[in-house]
Amino acid sequence: MKKNYLDIIDPIHDFIRVYEHELSIIDNPIFQRLRRIRQLSGAHLTYPAAQHTRFEHSLGVMHIASQAGHALNEKGIIKLDDIEILRLSGLLHDIGHGPFSHLFEEIIQEKKISHEDFGRKIILNSDIGDNLSKNGFDKKLITKIAFGNSKDQYMNEIVSGALSADMMDYLLRDGYFTGAEHAKIDHKRITQSLDVHKKKLSLERSALYSFESMMHSRYQMFKAVYFHKTVRAAEVMLLEALRLSDDEFGFTTFNLNEFVNLTDENVLSSLISSNSTKLKHAKQLAIDYQNRKLLKCVFERILTGKTNLKKTKTNELRTLISQKSKVDENEIFVDSSVTPSIPLAPSKNESKSIILISNENGKSSAKEMPISEIPVVSAISGFMNILRIYTYQKNRKKVEIAAKSIIGDLK
Repeated sequence: MKKNYLDIIDPIHDFIRVYEHELSIIDNPIFQRLRRIRQLSGAHLTYPAAQHTRFEHSLGVMHIASQAGHALNEKGIIKLDDIEILRLSGLLHDIGHGPFSHLFEEIIQEKKISHEDFGRKIILNSDIGDNLSKNGFDKKLITKIAFGNSKDQYMNEIVSGALSADMMDYLLRDGYFTGAEHAKIDHKRITQSLDVHKKKLSLERSALYSFESMMHSRYQMFKAVYFHKTVRAAEVMLLEALRLSDDEFGFTTFNLNEFVNLTDENVLSSLISSNSTKLKHAKQLAIDYQNRKLLKCVFERILTGKTNLKKTKTNELRTLISQKSKVDENEIFVDSSVTPSIPLAPSKNESKSIILISNENGKSSAKEMPISEIPVVSAISGFMNILRIYTYQKNRKKVEIAAKSIIGDLK
């Protein structure tokens, strides 16, 4: 009898089963493009093995979403058909990511666009959506769940949020490929303990420790990997190069046909091979990035506010430091990195509580617990906000003195 599935070997999940209709999406050139977009953009220059991509992460999210779906199906909460919808939504949740992943997101956010906007357009208006429809799936519903907009909140939350397949896979995968020991999480315990209360995803109280551990792991990964000062040094260089060259190359135009051709190496190659005199600085940044000739961090401050400094504010700081240090403004870089310590809900609002389900004497009860009451989680709740000043090695001392003088008292 012919098999209608394929088992893909994966270092995180051992085997990921993919069915024929899913394979036809995975084999589509638009999805294959994710093989050429690194999950952690410039982190491989600090953690050499961090070469993994959005492609395998997307397979992993599909796999964990499937596990969560089966756990809820066994509890009589969702149907088998819903599991397939969850799998496809997890598979396609990152289809709209641009080159250098979240780094590109920082650029397009300035234009009020997100990777979700590109993702919706790809699913609804490309071969991907046609393929879904041909196989009998509702592409509009899959789009809504993939990007957190369906009326069934718990379906959204399985894909993205504080108990999501997305976070469980990226923590496990990023921890494995960077070698960071912080991302050891019991994702199987969490997925098996999922429940639903009033259309919201909930968790059996007995798995609360696993949830606490996962939140702490995420916090540590931001400190040790995602916001590592050398990782950000590489990313700051790429950000500046992309901003300087956007008018020339139109990287952030909302043209779908052009967008689906953008990959890490494609963009880097365009920058490095440019002969435009206007792009001389962008080209040099790209060359230095490629050769790991990175900027040096000369000042760092943990800020207490929850918002990152606006572009006007960082430009103002850059100008002031330049004037004080007598160093060219183009050789000074101000980076404001901010993230909520607890992941955002699919609605993009801060997660403030978790619903815990208790089963005692055959009776089930639900309690919405504020995150502030969960000891380990409340200790890290709030925002991680880091301001850093970077420059080239030759300017290090002058810029350091100027930065300390100007922003030493900033809160």
